[in-house]
Amino acid sequence: MALNLKEFFLSKPHFNKLVSDDYMFVEFNCPIEMENFKLWTEIPFLTYVVSGKKDYKALDKTYNAKEGDALFIRKGVYNTKQYFEEDYCSLLFFITDDFVRRFCKENKESIPKVSVDYLKNQIYEIDVNDPLRSLFLTVFNYLKVGKDIPRGLVEMKFKELLFNISLNPSNKELIGLFNSIQQVEKTNLIDVMMKNFQSDLNLEDYARLSGRSLSTFKRDFQNHFKETPGKWLNNKRLEYAKLLLQNEELNINDICWESGFKNTSHFNSSFKEKYQLPPNQYRKQYFKK
Repeated sequence: MALNLKEFFLSKPHFNKLVSDDYMFVEFNCPIEMENFKLWTEIPFLTYVVSGKKDYKALDKTYNAKEGDALFIRKGVYNTKQYFEEDYCSLLFFITDDFVRRFCKENKESIPKVSVDYLKNQIYEIDVNDPLRSLFLTVFNYLKVGKDIPRGLVEMKFKELLFNISLNPSNKELIGLFNSIQQVEKTNLIDVMMKNFQSDLNLEDYARLSGRSLSTFKRDFQNHFKETPGKWLNNKRLEYAKLLLQNEELNINDICWESGFKNTSHFNSSFKEKYQLPPNQYRKQYFKK
């Protein structure tokens, strides 16, 4: 089961963090036993690696983040891998779409108008120049002070963070994403589902990812996809599993898990019902061609 990252940090008092309705700073020191885990986030976040390295695996590719690197990670579900060479420490900046939207509207004359295919990426690599690196280190020191930091100063640092990113031409794809958030008041439902269908979330979690109540999510889903979320998810996961079966290096258990099914018996019966063959037999027939 995927870990809800925001709720995880809110429930753990030992993490240094500063929390508001629209943003949250967290200093994350990863315990060594957490080598691999799946996470999901209903709020986009930026991660800056202070030490160590970590992999974030999205549907499109795997992103490697080492000391000094920064990534912007959109709402969604991700597999991560922790390395043991040195202790991992990172700063996490959770920033709601509403905060980004307000920032862009308040500073529309300063933010470059960049139009890109913002939907193609789940994760954006950020160019960390000297001013941005200095900002990260300042925030790292603020977290040591904790709750005594004025909220106005925290919000100012979040805006400074967005300014640093937006005024750097090397971050044009992420700037394009910020522009798109400003123009759209509600999260794109199709985008959320196409990038996260293989995750074993429940419908309430998918509704939260899309920024909707459960009833609104079901209604909008029916309007977009012309079928129920449960039926669509099952078919989409089976289509993805069929594609994965064409890779001989993956075993059935791996494919079951990667496709979003919780157990192999349900996966096997569902696959057979849709394709008239259980997964193993389908694979054998495919490689006989």
